[in-house]
Amino acid sequence: MTFVIYQHPGSVSILGWFFEAIAIAAFIFEAYAFIDATRRPSQAFVAASKQTKPLWLIITGVAAVIGLGTAVTGSFPIGILAVAAFVAAAIYVTDVKPKVKEYRSSGGAGTHMGPYGPW
Repeated sequence: MTFVIYQHPGSVSILGWFFEAIAIAAFIFEAYAFIDATRRPSQAFVAASKQTKPLWLIITGVAAVIGLGTAVTGSFPIGILAVAAFVAAAIYVTDVKPKVKEYRSSGGAGTHMGPYGPW
């Protein structure tokens, strides 16, 4: 059974503002996940056994684009794509980011970092 709530484009309701605020917050969270993924070194993803950096950039990038589309259009019934985008960003932030954060880039002078710390 599907319930469709029609909202006149000119009318403003508390529920409409609530869903718009959720959509904007979700977009900010998804954009944060994408930006964080761009800042991590590529080898850290493989070393942490969390797929590859390009894959996570695609996942979080698509999630951010979907989040932006949802926030801009203000679609009242938040669709399954918006929920899936938020879940993808949440998986990155809660599972992948803590594991990848442990690894540092080995490009600096005098930094000898192994998978378990400095050596």
